[in-house]
Amino acid sequence: MSEILKATLDYTGQGLLAGFIVFLRLGAALAVLPAFGEHSVPQRVRLALALGLTIITAPAVASEVAPLMEGARLMTPWLATEPVIGLAIGLVLRLFVLALQMAGAIIAQSTSLAQIFGGAGVEPMPAVGHLLTMGGLALAVTAGLHVKLVSLFLLSYEVLPPGRLPAAEDMLQWGLGHMVRVFALAFTLAAPFVIAALIYNLALGAINRAMPQLMVAFVGAPALTLGGLALMAIALPLGLALWVDQLNAFLVAPFEAVR
Repeated sequence: MSEILKATLDYTGQGLLAGFIVFLRLGAALAVLPAFGEHSVPQRVRLALALGLTIITAPAVASEVAPLMEGARLMTPWLATEPVIGLAIGLVLRLFVLALQMAGAIIAQSTSLAQIFGGAGVEPMPAVGHLLTMGGLALAVTAGLHVKLVSLFLLSYEVLPPGRLPAAEDMLQWGLGHMVRVFALAFTLAAPFVIAALIYNLALGAINRAMPQLMVAFVGAPALTLGGLALMAIALPLGLALWVDQLNAFLVAPFEAVR
């Protein structure tokens, strides 16, 4: 009986240790992940989500984590490497949220709506940015973001083995590549508003030159706001669909630069 109890305790201890190693990576990533790592999500809810993802992921990566549980390697570099890897994955995904916020700031400046703030975030942002962010996150979660994140973490154990940090050059290329991609995405989302604002300002300048006595600023400001709102109703749904496609494309092949 004692031997059975001892074997059960040993097996349980190994399972808990394996789960803790997986939790280090997933917990660090979940702190900054889109939707699940937002500041508006309570910390207890985020902790519960991290534990739930760990319970799902740990059995599938037990073979990759097993070498770290050997006595000679116990309490060694994985205490630092796993949170660093998880944080890197989470920050790259967080860039997609920053793309929405940057696009919202550009749109707000182009349509003279920059003085209107959403007020729901930790840092104030234009209402357009808040609308884009909330709409994009809602679409991502509805499209099964939680399932795709599990697949992402499972793949991460193949590309980024636990217990050692990836090459700095590979991580640099990976991070910079996605930063360029996200900046291009942000400007693409805001491009219709930038072009419309350019055309509006050129037309306003021509009218002002032809009729100096007309107060074109007072006449054109309401037209700019109305045109911006109408363009938002047309362009934002298409822009959010493009953003979700880009996010899904990343989740399909997230580690191209690391491979």
